[in-house]
Amino acid sequence: MAEIENQRQGSEEDQVITPWEVAAKEGGKIDYDKLIDKFGCQRLDETLVRRVERLTSLPAHVFLRRGVFFAHRDFNEILDVYERGEKFYLYTGRGPSSEALHLGHLIPFMFTKYLQDAFKVPLVIQLTDDEKCMWKNLSVEESQRLARENAKDIIACGFDITRTFIFSDFDFVGGEFYKNMVRVAKCVTFNKVVGIFGFTNEDHIGKISFPPVQAVPSFPTSFPHLFSGKDNLRCLIPCAIDQDPYFRMTRDVAPRIGYQKPALIESSFFPALQGETGKMNASDPTSAIYVTDSAKEIKNKVNKYAFSGGRDTIELHRKYGADLEVDIPIKYLGFFLEDDVELEHTRKEYGAGRMLTGEVKKRLIEVLSALVERHRKARDAVTDEMVDVFMARRPLPHMFD
Repeated sequence: MAEIENQRQGSEEDQVITPWEVAAKEGGKIDYDKLIDKFGCQRLDETLVRRVERLTSLPAHVFLRRGVFFAHRDFNEILDVYERGEKFYLYTGRGPSSEALHLGHLIPFMFTKYLQDAFKVPLVIQLTDDEKCMWKNLSVEESQRLARENAKDIIACGFDITRTFIFSDFDFVGGEFYKNMVRVAKCVTFNKVVGIFGFTNEDHIGKISFPPVQAVPSFPTSFPHLFSGKDNLRCLIPCAIDQDPYFRMTRDVAPRIGYQKPALIESSFFPALQGETGKMNASDPTSAIYVTDSAKEIKNKVNKYAFSGGRDTIELHRKYGADLEVDIPIKYLGFFLEDDVELEHTRKEYGAGRMLTGEVKKRLIEVLSALVERHRKARDAVTDEMVDVFMARRPLPHMFD
């Protein structure tokens, strides 16, 4: 109960963090230290990063070594499991509410692919088309269509088809999965779900009943075609920290119904172009870079909307340098520029005023255009038949090889 009772959705005074809303009030920044304290998770420190490198014999992913994934719940226990020669599986998801993904949506999938490749473990990806039908006022049919379109973008991230099962809730919920949903639902009172998620009397009952749907993919018995006889298999969930409320609830319930608590590794938010008061918003095209944007559109968005920490005049900029704490181009390069040496050089020169905002934005445009073009080519190669195979309810006989 402690995981649930010692926090709510962030600080009511200065930030709102729920699975459906992320915002810092009055133009402030998200305070991640405060989130860790409120949510009761742990800071992912350098010791864990070095341990991942040792166990996988691979360099840490850029999102790990730069602190994009910055918090966790029991990630150390997952590494213990792996070090003992035992197995675990990965679970992540996507709520399909738009035709195309933006770069913020790609973050968890890029990182999950790294985890799958590094640890050689299976992965289940949940498409919560039912959730978006209820929250976004989409029809059932449109939600299902968007789920398949989003599946193509997910597959384009390069997941191993021999270790990956993608499912949509509308197609898959039933059987053992539904039994686990009922087991979870019986353990969570109305008052508790209101406390965790902030539901009000105006929310319809579909929203209130949804959390068990997102909870139970973290239990291996929900997938008898994959994990039959592996009821104690541990689960690791890579996700953004706004999804933490779902899994605080799950971790509270799991021991009461005979299951292992899922472990989490949680990321910060990919900020909007306009600044770090929240995350990219799929409903505001000026706040985000989409995987469907052309090189020209990326250039225009970065130049026009990316909030700069540069000074008002060249003279002032040369004198005082850029404010790197608020500069969005530098923050985006921190996500996607692989070269640590180049990133550090850019930060140093820009912060000292020897590099101008236009130069930094130019480099960012190059990096983002190349990333989006690679993704577009990969997505173009994803056929409907490939989606069918990834989403087929099938055994994965070599998923732990």
